[in-house]
Amino acid sequence: MKRYGKVLEILNEFEKMGIPSVDCVIYHKGECVFRHQAGFSDEERTKPIDGSERYNIYSCSKPITCTAALQLVEKGLIGLDTPVSEYLPEFRQLKKTIDGKTGDVKNIMTVRHLFTMSGGLTYNVTSKNIRLGQKETNGVMQTRAAMKYLAKDPLIFEPGERFEYSLCHDVLAAVAETVSGMTFGEYVKRNIFDPCGMKHTTFLLPEEELKEIAAQYRYDEAAKKFDPVGPQIQHYKLGSAYESGGAGCVSSVDDYIRFLECLRTGKLLRQETLELMQTPQINDTNPADYAYGLGVRCPSTGSSLQDFGWGGAAGAFLAVLPQAEATIFHAQHVLCSPNQPMRINLVNAFLKDL
Repeated sequence: MKRYGKVLEILNEFEKMGIPSVDCVIYHKGECVFRHQAGFSDEERTKPIDGSERYNIYSCSKPITCTAALQLVEKGLIGLDTPVSEYLPEFRQLKKTIDGKTGDVKNIMTVRHLFTMSGGLTYNVTSKNIRLGQKETNGVMQTRAAMKYLAKDPLIFEPGERFEYSLCHDVLAAVAETVSGMTFGEYVKRNIFDPCGMKHTTFLLPEEELKEIAAQYRYDEAAKKFDPVGPQIQHYKLGSAYESGGAGCVSSVDDYIRFLECLRTGKLLRQETLELMQTPQINDTNPADYAYGLGVRCPSTGSSLQDFGWGGAAGAFLAVLPQAEATIFHAQHVLCSPNQPMRINLVNAFLKDL
């Protein structure tokens, strides 16, 4: 296997920063050309990383959710510019609160707004209405049922006005549930996980399988230390039956790279749909040299950048490079990690090594 020196330099830098574990894999033209594992999967640091670990991938869930929804778009069951209320009636009479003033929403929230994070929603997972839903459902808060409570929260801007990272993809998962007639987890298992051979990936991990999760930490910037936080998804699991399309997936490195390869090679979406996914829809995003497509960062119009993808709150990172016929997936398990801004450097490092 070729030594990818530039990529390895970045991963070694992560280790020097104290990241407790890293696992990075690269596929090129359908073959695994690079794999680097370092650190330990347990808090006691006695069990070296070996690839069997599972991770809370947080926002790396989003490309899976958007792929699932785009499959339903291809089948004519979802329309990109159809009002969300056609699928979820509770979103029919929305309110907005801007500068302390509450009023009716004028613009219609569409499915495209959900894909592009421009629906006017927030990422407030502890709102009064969500807490009410947790109480009234005895902590269950199944995904579709949760929309009844989320839709009561006022928007912070008119749909379509701008990009705002939010619970939009959780709502998209509920739309997928409605039109497919299955729970979101069941739909993605049948249409993504099983066809890709992803045996260790789920949106609803049984309690007895928590032991398979790699040790998870939160970085304390002031103390410069990594504090263990346990195996459960932090913040975004709103109920015991809640399958968060935006942050609820549990996966392994081997499974996720299978998903990326199936996505890249057209096993999951038609070529024209895949191209639409990586076509700029929103330009005022961060980092500024990327735009935002249908649920993924993508090169801005006229840019020389090649990759589309996303990253997760605990450090997971993905990149698909169609021109180079390559995919990259990096896993770690540190919330508020000090190396978050550096993950994107893996793309250019790979291209230089190539």
